[in-house]
Amino acid sequence: MKFEISAEKREAQGTGASRRLRRMGKVPGIVYGGAEGAVNIQLDHQALFQNLRNEKFHASILTLQLNGGAQQVLLRAVNMHPFKLLVQHVDFQRVSKDKKIHMKVPLHFVNAEQSPGVKEQGGIASHVLNELDITCFPDDLPEFIEVDLSNLTVGHSLHVREVALPKGVELAIHKSENPVVATVVIPSLVTEEEEAAAAAAAVAPSEVPTTEQAAAPKEGEGAPAEGEKADKGDKGKGGASAEKPAAADKGEKKEKK
Repeated sequence: MKFEISAEKREAQGTGASRRLRRMGKVPGIVYGGAEGAVNIQLDHQALFQNLRNEKFHASILTLQLNGGAQQVLLRAVNMHPFKLLVQHVDFQRVSKDKKIHMKVPLHFVNAEQSPGVKEQGGIASHVLNELDITCFPDDLPEFIEVDLSNLTVGHSLHVREVALPKGVELAIHKSENPVVATVVIPSLVTEEEEAAAAAAAVAPSEVPTTEQAAAPKEGEGAPAEGEKADKGDKGKGGASAEKPAAADKGEKKEKK
């Protein structure tokens, strides 16, 4: 897919000038690289924002229309507003057909459902990497790299050097490196012990016995019978009235003396 963007040369520079551009619906930017010097540019925010939402725009050779001429460029950096959907600044780099470029290209994973690890063993495909560092000539730059997961089994992983690369594309990693791209894992199962522990933790506070209630009765002490409970209750109720006559007797003794 080919993308074409239009830009104008930007004369005013500085923070204040950039703010004024943004209020006018423009995005300040720069284009650099190649045999020419760096040029400050400005672009229409709406058109640029729509292109940025397309994944292919980030890994494609772009045609930049500037001052009546066309240049082949790559998108190198995008600065966004901290919390608004506004592009603050954008960088483009010129490319030459006879010079290799270094890019990050997105990965597209296919056939995971057909793999033995998913289809037969009940696993789930886990994507460890979402893009690859590559080098190639501009004409060989792929919009994405397809990763086939059809042979993955549980416990096995697909590494970078096992990925089939398009013609003219090379990995931009050290020779000793071979990171994992994807793997198939079994979802963790909840055991019966874990369920029992979770149920115990969910008991309401009112249902949890106190220390005294949970303690075992002492030797020789058993649970009181219903009659004994009633007697204790009667004693408790009549205790105060039974002591009053005694107090009265003491008073009478004092008067006799």
